[in-house]
Amino acid sequence: MFLSRRLQADPGFAQGVRDMLPQAPGIAAWGLMTGVAMVQSGMSVLEAVLMTLLVFAGSAQLAAIPLIVAGAPAWVILATAACVNLRFVVFSLHLRAYLMHLPAWQRLTHGYLTADLSYVLFVRRHPAPATDAAGHLAQEAYLAGNCAVNWSSWIGASLAGVALANFIPTRWGLGFAGILCLVGLLCSLATTRMRALACALAGATAVVAWQLPLKLNIVVAIAVAVALCLAIERPEPAAPREAQS
Repeated sequence: MFLSRRLQADPGFAQGVRDMLPQAPGIAAWGLMTGVAMVQSGMSVLEAVLMTLLVFAGSAQLAAIPLIVAGAPAWVILATAACVNLRFVVFSLHLRAYLMHLPAWQRLTHGYLTADLSYVLFVRRHPAPATDAAGHLAQEAYLAGNCAVNWSSWIGASLAGVALANFIPTRWGLGFAGILCLVGLLCSLATTRMRALACALAGATAVVAWQLPLKLNIVVAIAVAVALCLAIERPEPAAPREAQS
């Protein structure tokens, strides 16, 4: 079981829950409007419920819904979702050092449950992988606490949106609350000039490239920010070697 007693008993799990709770209302609002959007776009209740439980990716769902309704080819839908979710490739590469000691099924479970906010909170809490068993347990427990709140907030609200789709108009714009959560955490992580520059470059590029199809402006924004920051970043000088005796 993913949320084993061992993880729940570790203090890191409770800390992860506490850190994610302030973000839960924004996640829930975003999930609620995603559930409403799925049904109001023409999807059946069964299709909306299955998409909520199996996909668990708000941005990919919102990008794929109009393509599904329009009868777009499967490869177009899959390519669009892949482009929107390319950031999770970066997340997984970073988390690899934290989770490689776990069995494959547990790594896959973390991959399914880890979302933007849980990833950001986790790396802010644990900037470096642990080096012992106790540290590994604490980090996994913290990530599990984050993911438990994030998943339950999203899934519960999305299913509520599916059930209440005929009573909640999308013009309310509740989904914007989730975006505000992401912006708040992003600003809190911009603690150095290089990070602030990367945020500014990515944001400006995403706006300039807005007209690109398949949400490719996001991919271009990431590529431009990474490339330019790597180009101007000065590597730290190597530590002098100790004099040989």
